[in-house]
Amino acid sequence: MKNDQQNKKLSRCHWVSNDPLYISYHDHEWGVPSFDERHLFAMLLLEGAQAGLSWITVLKKRQHYYEVFDDFDAEKMVRYTDKKIDALLQDAGIIRNRLKVQAMINNAKCYLNIKKEQVSFSDYIWQFVDGKPVTNHWKDFSQVPVTTAESDAMSRSLKQHGFKFVGSTICYAYMQAVGMVNDHTLDCFRHDEILQEQC
Repeated sequence: MKNDQQNKKLSRCHWVSNDPLYISYHDHEWGVPSFDERHLFAMLLLEGAQAGLSWITVLKKRQHYYEVFDDFDAEKMVRYTDKKIDALLQDAGIIRNRLKVQAMINNAKCYLNIKKEQVSFSDYIWQFVDGKPVTNHWKDFSQVPVTTAESDAMSRSLKQHGFKFVGSTICYAYMQAVGMVNDHTLDCFRHDEILQEQC
């Protein structure tokens, strides 16, 4: 009960609903810098799956995605057969869009290619913000952009490497999610917390 009362008192970004899953995601994940390659890869695929939908839709299915996509192990994903793909398209636990499912498998191949070319996928992704998080100071969420020069550059590079569902808007949402940018508004309690955690 005490935690519930504390949650109600905290000021959060306006996009957070009353859904406990969304609140937890906002409070513990969104905007927190991640340098873990598997997590960065998984989040890129999930952001692509979200295209045209709300993030909460993907969030509610995220655990099942991890289960049916072999914990987003790219080495396993690139070996998926047509039978496996057909099974995925019958699975109500994920977004059953053939283009998105095929894009995930395609992107696994591209991810492995980048890992062969680069020091690490993490270094590749973080290069677009010079290796460190960008802290913004928005008073209102209406000020937050949907694309930036950095997300444009990331999108172009990913597309050149053959990735699908990586437009600039998707890339910026991804950058927000994995903490490459801190876009919590100034009135949100997480804005300063994340900043302090980086010190």
